[in-house]
Amino acid sequence: MDRIAENRLLEWKNRKERKPLVLMGARQVGKTWLMQDFGKRNFGHVHIFNFDSQKDLAGFFDSTQEPNEILPKLAALSGRRIDVANDLVIFDEVQECPDALNSLKYFCEKC
Repeated sequence: MDRIAENRLLEWKNRKERKPLVLMGARQVGKTWLMQDFGKRNFGHVHIFNFDSQKDLAGFFDSTQEPNEILPKLAALSGRRIDVANDLVIFDEVQECPDALNSLKYFCEKC
């Protein structure tokens, strides 16, 4: 199973026009671990933002859906610059924030 998921993630990573990926599945089956592990091995840095445990995170998406306004706020929160070309940004438990989920289309268009 790990190889199937890994191969699909590599295919996604290598697409010329990569779109945001929404990984869905049952709770507690290893989705976050899979993305963290994959990110560590295939990207410069992994930035994880958890909408369940970081309640103030939803506020970043209240007034804007623009990645160029959201990314600096996320970078300040993580304490590390986010390089959209080389880093993996994970929105864990994104279903907790419909505005963040909706913003993915803008990340797709503008990043």
